[in-house]
Amino acid sequence: MTRTAAALAAFVFVTAAGAAHADSAYPNPIDDRIRLSLGAAYYSTSTAVRVDSSSGATGTYLNAEKDLGLAPHSFEPRFELLVRAGERHRIRFDYFSLVRNRTTTLNLSSAQTPIVFRDVQLLNGDPVQTDLDIRAFGVGYGYSFWRSRRLEIAATFAVHEIDISARERVQTATRHVDQREDQAGPFPTLGLDATWVASRRFYFEGRAQYLKLAVDHMTASLGEYEFNALYRFRPNLSVALGVQAVHAMLVSRQRANSGRFDFDSKGPQLLVRLAF
Repeated sequence: MTRTAAALAAFVFVTAAGAAHADSAYPNPIDDRIRLSLGAAYYSTSTAVRVDSSSGATGTYLNAEKDLGLAPHSFEPRFELLVRAGERHRIRFDYFSLVRNRTTTLNLSSAQTPIVFRDVQLLNGDPVQTDLDIRAFGVGYGYSFWRSRRLEIAATFAVHEIDISARERVQTATRHVDQREDQAGPFPTLGLDATWVASRRFYFEGRAQYLKLAVDHMTASLGEYEFNALYRFRPNLSVALGVQAVHAMLVSRQRANSGRFDFDSKGPQLLVRLAF
């Protein structure tokens, strides 16, 4: 019995030592200088828009998925690059896009028609082609105010260049409608970014960015949230499974450009990360 126990203990010790040696060949993710993440996300999206007329008449509040037939689910690419400048400073680049289009025959309740979309009216029975594109490119800076071998937490400041484009078209023998609206510009956010290392192969990361601003008769907010669980199956190559959520809101009370836009998108994502 004693020999069996001793043999078992030796086996466990040798196995653990071998695993520790293999694990030591993998660098600590907190020491990564460059991280390039590529993949795709499966988003569930809800979009509401109201575009008032230039004369001041209130536009019709529309749900883009229910009323205009845009797909509520879609696969979209994901891109992210992180570069460290020293131990505590980092710069992050990321890109988000959601491009959708659909042609559907309007069939709304009488209380909603005619639909006012800026300076055009849409009627029940119109074959409406809708294009709605949302793109955001972000550049952020982070400072790691807490840094250890297991945990790193950074305060972040980012600027997102956001482009929102909506277009409604009706082309029939008797009706020709083509109205396009564009909103673009930079938007800042503040946030936190954290990495927790469970082992040299397994680690977790999360980030949250949000800010709400009111300026020049406009109120806007932007929130972006992300959580990933990562497994490093090669010293410089990892796979990540996580979730991402983006929420944006814009309310304009400018007389010639008033309206409201609400956007919410979230879903799982799969990424491949190359790190050095």
